[in-house]
Amino acid sequence: MTPTPEQQAESLLAELTVQEKVAFLHQHQPAVERLGLAKFLTGCEGLHGVAWIGEATVFPQAVGLGATWDRELVRRVGEAVSTEVRAFSQDTANAYQDSGQFEKPAQVSLNVWAPVVNPLRDPRWGRNEEGYSEDPYATAQIATAFCRGLRGEHPTVWRTTPVLKHFLAYNIETDRDLIDVRVPDRVLHEYELPAFRGPIEAGVAAGVMPGYNLTNGVPNHVHPLINDALRAWDPDLAVCSDAQAPSNLVEREKYFDDHAVSHAAALKAGVDSYTDNATDSVPTIERFTAALERGLITESDVDAAVRRLLLLRARTAEFAKDSDPYADIKADVIDSAEHRALAREAAEASVVLLKNEDAALPLPTGQDAPERIAVIGHLGTRVLTDWYSGTLPYSVSIADALTSAYAEAGTQIGTTDGADLVVLRVVDEASGEPVEFGPYRHQDWGTSVQCPLPVHTLQSVENGRYLTLTGKNDEGVEAAADAPDGWIVKELWEFEAAPDTAADAAGGETFTLRSNAPERRKYVRVEPSTGALLADVEDFAAATRFRLDVVESGEQAAAELAASADRVVLVLGNDPHINGRETVDRDGLELPARQERLLRAVQQANPETVLVLVSSYPYAIDFAARSLPAVLWTSHGGQELGTAVAGALTGRSNPSGRLPQTWYAASAELPDPTDYDVIGSRWTYRYSRRDHLYPFGHGLSYTTFEYSDPSAQVQAEGPGAFTVTVNLDITNTGPRFGHEIAQLYVRRIGGEGFDAEDEALRILVGFARIALEPGERREVAFEVASAGLQRWSAAEGRAFVAAGEYVFEVGRSSADLPASVHVELA
Repeated sequence: MTPTPEQQAESLLAELTVQEKVAFLHQHQPAVERLGLAKFLTGCEGLHGVAWIGEATVFPQAVGLGATWDRELVRRVGEAVSTEVRAFSQDTANAYQDSGQFEKPAQVSLNVWAPVVNPLRDPRWGRNEEGYSEDPYATAQIATAFCRGLRGEHPTVWRTTPVLKHFLAYNIETDRDLIDVRVPDRVLHEYELPAFRGPIEAGVAAGVMPGYNLTNGVPNHVHPLINDALRAWDPDLAVCSDAQAPSNLVEREKYFDDHAVSHAAALKAGVDSYTDNATDSVPTIERFTAALERGLITESDVDAAVRRLLLLRARTAEFAKDSDPYADIKADVIDSAEHRALAREAAEASVVLLKNEDAALPLPTGQDAPERIAVIGHLGTRVLTDWYSGTLPYSVSIADALTSAYAEAGTQIGTTDGADLVVLRVVDEASGEPVEFGPYRHQDWGTSVQCPLPVHTLQSVENGRYLTLTGKNDEGVEAAADAPDGWIVKELWEFEAAPDTAADAAGGETFTLRSNAPERRKYVRVEPSTGALLADVEDFAAATRFRLDVVESGEQAAAELAASADRVVLVLGNDPHINGRETVDRDGLELPARQERLLRAVQQANPETVLVLVSSYPYAIDFAARSLPAVLWTSHGGQELGTAVAGALTGRSNPSGRLPQTWYAASAELPDPTDYDVIGSRWTYRYSRRDHLYPFGHGLSYTTFEYSDPSAQVQAEGPGAFTVTVNLDITNTGPRFGHEIAQLYVRRIGGEGFDAEDEALRILVGFARIALEPGERREVAFEVASAGLQRWSAAEGRAFVAAGEYVFEVGRSSADLPASVHVELA
């Protein structure tokens, strides 16, 4: 009989020496040949597809998966991701596609660092794309589904071992390793912790990663809640540090004076695996060895961590391969036909129809198809990835998919990205003649918290590549990059006004060109001897003065194309590598000024313009919401983005996504990003009394649904525990098949000590995705456990259900709740 994973871990732990156990605390664990243990590392990225290895199926961003409100679909996505992780790990030679972007990995870990379960409190957070929802219940539900797919259904063997990120109160990129986030006790227990608790108590999370920040004065990597909360829910959770965070305790946060003390404190706090100093494990080993010698930790402290790490490995049958049900997974699953179909299904389910006035959508097809459709905008012909995406095996853009959809009808699909065609000009000092660089397609992406100057990209018309830093020291400047990409984005440029009397007199304002890449922010000059561009100037005064001359106006070209078309699809949004990503927070909710101008120019040229927003986060789009007949939103949807959007535009599919976040009317409506008091400062749909452009849970359909009056029953489950069951019927009263996302909310409206200002406006406690044919009616039952109705008493240090009158409301969004039932809870 095969020993259990727990028995395997205990047996191996007993055979390891102290030195071997200390070495296992680093992310890169060494082989122990005498015990038959291979090298191991914690960490493989799989947020919405296998990342950083090579070509793999790319699903919608996590926020897009959250927009599906579909547990079973997200579970299947998690299953597909974990199956491809297994393929890369077990069939590396065949799985790896030599794209030139990645080195062939020596090892692929079955420990997946996903999902991100931080509730999306602030839509300006740079990593908004990585979370599922602003609501902790919805986040926990979707995260549990994804983890269940990653884990697999086998009772003892896990297909992969998911690690939840990032504990705790992590929603800020600005000085993220220094900021101290203050979280009131009630917010901690009602908003932050439940998102983590759901998947942990469901038994589908193998570990947790702490965030970089401090919470209530304590760095998360030494926070007592690791043991007091996380390990209270599951004592076997493995805790993996974030990259370089252990060293930050001394070097950045200066919370401790030396590394032996800081590492000892982190170990006692519950951190097991140390992602520090990249592949170099020596500093970690030296620090723990010193901590042992100084009596700061004991061998039993090391044993506790190593046991959890060995269990992490044992759970995937690493030490009992004969009993591994997943051992036969090979590379043919990667980008398989089944996974392509699932990517298409997920992308379609994540599309949200925000507005559809006078049935502007779907676009006419067949004999009524328009003669000319214009697809305008940078994102109309491109499919973009993000930092945690895999390499696209193929991609279908919106323009591609519309071209296919209208091929039989003969509709002409015209495209333009709306970018200005420009050249950079400088006067040669020796000859006095102008020197020209370009032409380039110029995009202005606006500002961020980290950069108050707008950042720009310049794409060469000649070769289609972006102006980027090149060479060993990043001092060259050439059009050599396929796209803005990488941890350090080297394709972004800042224009700083730099008046030059002679040049200005020659025909325009001048500026300097400066790289926006962190730690490479040097100015550009023209090398006199070669005429080449070099980014090697520290001094603003020594930088070359350029003039930007517009050869062709992007707005004018877009307006002309729009005016000539019967229908216009304007595609705006973000590039996930620019002004909103890990390490970079947005400084507002508005579209970049350049995109807003393009929007207004196109709308004026053709009022029958449909706006498609492809973005990692919400926007404040007041003008578009007022002026355009239809608006769609989708996250960056992966390889099948265009198929999904075109399907929604043409009516081939019926939009069914719902917003996982509130879309606020303006940036001024939001509290300061550092304010984590969602209750006192009125964050999220639960508490916000601000103006909302589109409410949490909002999304339209091409059909209609009717809700019957609900009934409710309360069933006692034991001392202080009960379940409320809400039943109702939902009918498709419209002309076509569709999915309704029925959402159940609760609010307390009376009782002893009731204070309306202290109560949530409403709280999501259930949701169901229901497929209905025209005329079909279905009964839906929601079961709400008493734990879902609890609030936290800071004074008493406990959770409780306040007695009083509650109203349970069911509907299409947090602001559209046509059915309700009252319940008295004692």
